[in-house]
Amino acid sequence: MHFQQLCLVSSTDPAPAPAPAPAPAPTPAPEAPKPEAKPADTANNTQGAPEGEEGAPPPPPPIVINRVSDDQLREIIKRLRDRTKLHKEKVTDPYASSPECSPPVTPVYRKEDWEKKLEADRIKKEEAERKKKEDDAKKAAAKKEKEEKEKKEKEEKLKEEQEKAAAEAAQRICPKIKCNCIDFLLKPIEDKMDDYLGSTIDPFTDRRYIKWLSVVTVAYNYNIWFATARLCFPYHTPAAVPFWILFDILSDIINVIDIIIFQPRLQFVKGGDIIVSFEHTTMYLISIIPFDLLSLYFGFSSVYRLNRFLRVGTKSINNSFFEFSDRLESIMAKAYIWRVARTIGYLLYCLHINSCLYYVASAYEGLGSTKWTYDGQGTAYLRCYYFATRTLITIGGLPEPHTLFEIIFQMVNFFMGVFVFSSLIGQMRDVIGAATAGQTYFRASMDTCVAYMNTYSIPRMVQNRVRTWYNYTWDSQGMLDESELLDKMPLVMRTAIAVDINLATFQKIDLFKGCDNQMLVDMLLRLKSIVYLPGDFVCKKGDIGREMYIIKAGEVQVIGGPDNKIVFVTLKAGCVFGEISLLQSAKDGGNRRTANVAAHGFANLFVLDKKDLNDILVHYPESQKVLARKGRKLMKAKGPAAAKTDEEKKKGLALFGNKPPTPKLLRAFGKGGLLDKLKVLKGSRLHTYILHTQSVLAHLSYPIQIALFIVYLCI
Repeated sequence: MHFQQLCLVSSTDPAPAPAPAPAPAPTPAPEAPKPEAKPADTANNTQGAPEGEEGAPPPPPPIVINRVSDDQLREIIKRLRDRTKLHKEKVTDPYASSPECSPPVTPVYRKEDWEKKLEADRIKKEEAERKKKEDDAKKAAAKKEKEEKEKKEKEEKLKEEQEKAAAEAAQRICPKIKCNCIDFLLKPIEDKMDDYLGSTIDPFTDRRYIKWLSVVTVAYNYNIWFATARLCFPYHTPAAVPFWILFDILSDIINVIDIIIFQPRLQFVKGGDIIVSFEHTTMYLISIIPFDLLSLYFGFSSVYRLNRFLRVGTKSINNSFFEFSDRLESIMAKAYIWRVARTIGYLLYCLHINSCLYYVASAYEGLGSTKWTYDGQGTAYLRCYYFATRTLITIGGLPEPHTLFEIIFQMVNFFMGVFVFSSLIGQMRDVIGAATAGQTYFRASMDTCVAYMNTYSIPRMVQNRVRTWYNYTWDSQGMLDESELLDKMPLVMRTAIAVDINLATFQKIDLFKGCDNQMLVDMLLRLKSIVYLPGDFVCKKGDIGREMYIIKAGEVQVIGGPDNKIVFVTLKAGCVFGEISLLQSAKDGGNRRTANVAAHGFANLFVLDKKDLNDILVHYPESQKVLARKGRKLMKAKGPAAAKTDEEKKKGLALFGNKPPTPKLLRAFGKGGLLDKLKVLKGSRLHTYILHTQSVLAHLSYPIQIALFIVYLCI
């Protein structure tokens, strides 16, 4: 309504034309009250109008608006009028285009113009291709120049490094030792040892090297333990010196044998390559230089044996102790035992070093000079070791230090004790945690399963069987799922393990004889291990056969009878069953199990699924033909499938039904019928036969009785 009023107001905008009519009115001022007389005039006009007609409507009151609103309203009205006009045109001509810009019209070329255009496009394209080739050539040249520049810089850098290395080698105090003369002298011994040890030794797999490493480790530990003790404690007495010399010589002989015989043959890996080089034993040669000969001039002391500690190793060869530790862990079934023992050894050696330092500090202060120092009573090593134990482990109850040296020494002792002891305890915790990680995982899995069964109120008997399965699987395999371990190995390792375990068994199966060996290997990788409890059915008679089974451990029995108490055969480890079902289809029940198979005790079986076999046979069509042919032969030898029952045979529709039964009248003429009986009884008294057959004839109709009588007369 307001909109109509606005339109009405706007449509009356040109109405200012009537305004000049009252223009002469302003001259007389007293006529101002004229508006009051307008109603009377209006009334008079209304009264003066003809009867039955309405008078003119009164003019609307003037609307006072501001200029801004008036401009906006006019703009809106203009847009509405334009919109209405556009819609009217659309109604008049529905195919008129919209006011939007239309796409340009495709020009129509003449034949000559079209050919010129094609030629211009071709020239433009060739120009673009030529320019692109030039750019590519420039880029290739720039790239080649850059590569040559980088190659030249690398060569210069390598040359500088070689020159620098040569300069450093020339400036070394102990250059690389060239033992040409020694090699010449020891060559006969090395040739003889080649017959026993071979030209090279693999440190990762050769057990002889690990045994020898244990001997070298004993010699190394002798040096690091006793050399420090002899250096600090007064153990070089005239009575003990001969024994120390003897043990030192034995230790040096072991090191010499290791350097001359074993180290030159040792293989090590550098950059992925297996290398055998004598140059990496240079540090070992330095470690056996006999500085002990200086004792002849300067007195016997273990300080001359400190070079034995240099057998820490180079970039490629580790310390003999740590190498022995790594090799021993790799062959031990329970490596955590050695790790715990090694950690305890670290702690004992730290206490050993601290006891040696305590004795040196006490000797520096003066034995027995204060309550804190060692008083010189009893066995010096045991007393000092006891002090070191109480200090590093922070047991307390030690005498208070008095001098500045004693206070500083004790503070360092406490600090090192807290640091070292806490580190070793943390390492011990990690070792024990890693050793029991598998057991923790097993317990967590079992607890989760038990909680699940309790939540759903599983019967107690089923829960006990589940617990038994968990315990047996963990005790026998050390894990719940072997596939978790095998999936982490590379394919080569998994193949080697599978071939070693089951390839011989697969090759003995009649069904797989003559098949491709690679196909058998692929089948081995698809095997899954399943554990069955005593009494569990592996398969039941009538089940659909989708798997083949290989007995890994335990026994299974083929049973039958009313209560499955009859044992037909017992299959042991290495036997295979269910292989024919893999190749037979569901037609005529060919893939149905024909017997019940149950586990006699705990049985671990490998299972090959039919789907996995089909996936493998896709890549071996010849083997697939061989398997199909052998499967048919085995099925024929085994016999047809069990016949269906009469009820099953009656089901369904048949094109030719069963033969109808023979009528009663015709049965008399068949073999063993009534005529045969009459022939047998011919010659006997008629009334005896009539009495005998009276009951039979009584049930026959009258015409049949007459016919039988005529036949009898003919006979």
